[in-house]
Amino acid sequence: MIMVLYGIALVLLAASALFDRQKTKKALKKGWKSFVNILPPFFAVLLLVSFSVAFLPERFIAAALGSESGLFGQVLASLLGSVTLIPGFIAFPMAKLLLENGAGVAQMAVFISTLMMVGVATAPLEAQYFGWKVTLLRNGMAYFYSFLVGYAVWLAVVP
Repeated sequence: MIMVLYGIALVLLAASALFDRQKTKKALKKGWKSFVNILPPFFAVLLLVSFSVAFLPERFIAAALGSESGLFGQVLASLLGSVTLIPGFIAFPMAKLLLENGAGVAQMAVFISTLMMVGVATAPLEAQYFGWKVTLLRNGMAYFYSFLVGYAVWLAVVP
């Protein structure tokens, strides 16, 4: 499947170059700059997760975030997700790695959901534009909705 996506990307890149070589060059340069800017935080998070998985015993991850941790694990995952600023392309592989090391499906769903929808660190900036009432309401609704997402994913995945 991945080879098909790469093939489509190459065909579209070639088509773009045929239509406007300069714009294609400019777009490739912009893309490269974005890629270079993303690498440091990507590697930092990757190292953090790798060290966590390497040094924390699997039973600790399973106890804190495993399916047996229940609501406590979901609340812990939601708090971690709410205060963490990690882009989605890093969060999903990280969640997969944690799942492989004992984390629960519902806990990771809550983590990813709060990570994407709840912004404790970005709340002051959001409040400048929308006001504190709207910011707190949106973040609160997103926080509680994350638990529904976790439950729905658990229902869908766990037999």
